[in-house]
Amino acid sequence: NISGALCISQAWPGMARTIYNDHKRFLETYLTPYPGFFFTGDGVYRTSEGYYQLTGRLDDIINISGHRLGTAEVEDVVNHHVAVAESAVIGYPHEIKGEGKMPVFLSLRCLSWGYCTTLTAELRELISKKIAKYAAPEYVQVT
Repeated sequence: NISGALCISQAWPGMARTIYNDHKRFLETYLTPYPGFFFTGDGVYRTSEGYYQLTGRLDDIINISGHRLGTAEVEDVVNHHVAVAESAVIGYPHEIKGEGKMPVFLSLRCLSWGYCTTLTAELRELISKKIAKYAAPEYVQVT
């Protein structure tokens, strides 16, 4: 049970070999951070049984009222709710805060649609407790 950066030790067909007109950036971003490995930019969790779960982009950060928050961090909290099958979190522009609180997009397990109003309140409370009140989303979209 460990988490960290997902890195690949050997090349595979179709792997990126450069960034158009910026090979130096490609080397600095994907090959320099972990010498001898290709850094994918993703976080990963490995269970004690050897299964891997991608946890999200390590460089996907939202700045909410001066607080830097990783989208994967919020998705992880939301995905622990029994009703949520998967989620996606993004930031959006805000006139006062620069970047507003993120909306959360959800795919639910089989539940009645009447549950959605309660679910929104439950997820806001869950995020407030596990991360911080400022991280609670202003908007939850259920699909």
